[in-house]
Amino acid sequence: MPTAFVTGGSGFVGGALIERLRREGWDVRALARSEAAADKVRERGAAPVAGDLEDEAKLREGAAGAEVAFHAAAKVEDWGDPDEFERMNVRGTANVIAACREAGVRRLVHVGTEAALMAGSPLVNVDEAVPLRPDSPALYPSSKAKAEQRVRDANGDGLETVVIRPRFVWGLGDTTLLPTLVELVRSGRFRWVGGGGHLTATTHVDNAVEGLWLGATKAPAGGVYFVTDGDPVVFREFVSRLLETQGVTPPTGSVPAGVARVAAGAAERMWRILKRSGHPPLTRFSVWVSSQECTIDIGRAERELGYRPVKSREQGLAELGG
Repeated sequence: MPTAFVTGGSGFVGGALIERLRREGWDVRALARSEAAADKVRERGAAPVAGDLEDEAKLREGAAGAEVAFHAAAKVEDWGDPDEFERMNVRGTANVIAACREAGVRRLVHVGTEAALMAGSPLVNVDEAVPLRPDSPALYPSSKAKAEQRVRDANGDGLETVVIRPRFVWGLGDTTLLPTLVELVRSGRFRWVGGGGHLTATTHVDNAVEGLWLGATKAPAGGVYFVTDGDPVVFREFVSRLLETQGVTPPTGSVPAGVARVAAGAAERMWRILKRSGHPPLTRFSVWVSSQECTIDIGRAERELGYRPVKSREQGLAELGG
């Protein structure tokens, strides 16, 4: 029976991945940086390994004897301490790579993101040939671009690496995206940016996990693949349907995209200059996601991996509605 090592196993994607691996008959160990995280990975069926992305000895312990490692842990936020993004997303990834090499792991599958291509312009029908943007002015995109580049550079010399990039992961079990949207609407702080009429790609969590499974079992070494739900959807329509599954009436208020961009830049500068704690009311990354097209060509995954979405949007929305 093969063994997998998972980082980020107490999170949304990592937890669903553990469940899939267990259904496939794999033994799973998962990094857990707290007792609460350890309880979550146990509930999913994995054996917890106490430690975090800075604990190189614990990373090696978790990776020892594993056929495949999945790196799902990351700081997924639109604002924060630059050093924290660097520590978790960049150095943390480098530590995982080093641990996999030292432990003799055959393959490392990295959970990437389309955000690694974002620097302020729309992404229109992009594919894997579009360059990474480590120079992005937003912290999450730049740090994830640097992390992915390290994974891609590490391919070879006994370690195979694969990158799987889902976009806008959603579905049953989400403890971050949908709850945040609901809270913003209920508090009266939600506004559509530019009307929300742009197209966006989405990836149900089961489809993201399908991509990760294919990355582990079918992808050629060094491969990079986008996976989504298929055809894009209008951002406002999809987010409205997500909210409706929670009994929340979608808002109607809107702010012009240009106004939001200027306000986000000013807010970020003020927070940095004044070293203010907390979160600015708007950030550049949140404005990009909320107002700019992001459509993705998944042809490579379809051709090379036989990827097909295993769950439709309608099925996923029905699950959320209970």
